[in-house]
Amino acid sequence: MNTAFSRAVLASEWTKIRTVRSTTWNLALTFVLSAGLGTLVALSLRANIDRAVNFDPAFAGLYSLTLGQLGLVVFGVLLVGSEYSSGTIRTSLAAVPRRGVFFSGKVLAGALVALVVAAATVIVTFVVAQTALGPYRTTMGADGVPARLGGACVYLTLICVFSMGVATMLRSSAVSLGILLPLLFLGSQGLGNVPALKSVLQYLPDQAGLVLMHLTGPQDDPRFGHGYGPWGALMILLAWTAASLLGGYLTLCRRDA
Repeated sequence: MNTAFSRAVLASEWTKIRTVRSTTWNLALTFVLSAGLGTLVALSLRANIDRAVNFDPAFAGLYSLTLGQLGLVVFGVLLVGSEYSSGTIRTSLAAVPRRGVFFSGKVLAGALVALVVAAATVIVTFVVAQTALGPYRTTMGADGVPARLGGACVYLTLICVFSMGVATMLRSSAVSLGILLPLLFLGSQGLGNVPALKSVLQYLPDQAGLVLMHLTGPQDDPRFGHGYGPWGALMILLAWTAASLLGGYLTLCRRDA
């Protein structure tokens, strides 16, 4: 692949991201929702500290990301789906006829933006939540915390890339969001702990993200634990992401714009 051509493709995708108004709103939503909810969770824990069981100060700075992720999911879907809804996908493919190069450039551009936003969101959310906890706070250097923060950054980035692959397969923002948002929201908020469903749902990407951020119980916990640890969670997330990208690539190559 010509290096100059590849850079030009990446630059064009970055220009698309920068000039679409919805991009700023969705990325801002990730940041504001995560930090705002994290502060509220921390204040609630602090006010009820006497009744807290197995108090985990890092929880306040990470749990809100299970909702904040929705902004990155919408960003990833619209990054792809808006080209289909507007018809500009035809122009993009005319300019970059090698569909693998086009797809790679779009995914890489989206992933880099998602990584930067994820890192900023995770750090700020953790800091403001710990500040709200006051004397009960922990620090970024405390035992186990760096791994949890790193896991959160990885999860948010991968879930965005996963969403891009799904949107490429479905070729529709509305359909993609109609599937992903309920799945991620309901999964993280309770369905993953229903005994009758847990044996299957625990392997969905959002559930793996909870394990990566240590927001679940221990593996031997019959109610809130999962049958794998953080490394297993990372492998599950990578598998889901790779599968969605492969499906998106094959769909892009085999179907007309």
